[in-house]
Amino acid sequence: MKNLDSQQTDMATVLYEAYINRQTIPKEQIPASLEKNQAYAIQHAVTDTKTRNGQEELRGYKISLTSKETQDLFQSETPLYGALTTSALSDGIIELDSMSSPLIEIELIFIAKEDLSATDDVQALLEKTQVAPGIEVPDSRYDDWFPKISLGQVVADSAVAGKIIVGQPLDSISYSQLERLPGKLSLNGKEIAGDTSAEVLGHPVNALQWLVKELDGHGLTVKKGMAISSGTFILPKTLERGLYEASYGELGSVTLTVK
Repeated sequence: MKNLDSQQTDMATVLYEAYINRQTIPKEQIPASLEKNQAYAIQHAVTDTKTRNGQEELRGYKISLTSKETQDLFQSETPLYGALTTSALSDGIIELDSMSSPLIEIELIFIAKEDLSATDDVQALLEKTQVAPGIEVPDSRYDDWFPKISLGQVVADSAVAGKIIVGQPLDSISYSQLERLPGKLSLNGKEIAGDTSAEVLGHPVNALQWLVKELDGHGLTVKKGMAISSGTFILPKTLERGLYEASYGELGSVTLTVK
């Protein structure tokens, strides 16, 4: 694995094997003191291994820690990102037993209609993307992880990427339509959480812009067709069996069945 020392290579291998074997590892196997830059190098190495020889494709990114409350949980002053590969895109049905310690969040999904650039302003980003109602199911390769792992551990584990569910994408969405957009999460017809898009760095497109610039600093880009899960409106809830619906006012809704 390029640009990693032997210890970092070992950590990337441990995380990849945990992913492939669907077996969690003690979080102590990845040092809590791991610095963010080192953690991203490990994350990128794991992603490279997943996508090598066409096993999977890089299908997008998820953005985490987009509210002060979630940043405080992990003692961070900025968001962070993780990679979404082929297996992360769900058809809206999840077997609970196939996950480790899953949570559920409500998030908007941006879908790139063309490559995005670090020089794009907010308006350009909106013109270059579609927006879809979404659900994210974070999951981790660590035992007993939330919120008991460090920032470096989160980053190395691809920001605890699990699954995303993408609803019907819409074109020509304006800045004002996404401003303080209400989001609600229901389970079996009963609302269990809700808040507005203002929880996502003040506005979800701010999160998208942050990601594009952050990726550029790592020599990466959001390419045409990629999906970006932009950050949660709510604090994560533990995933349970049942029928979930995430609704976003005029942007519509999306469902998830957990068996």
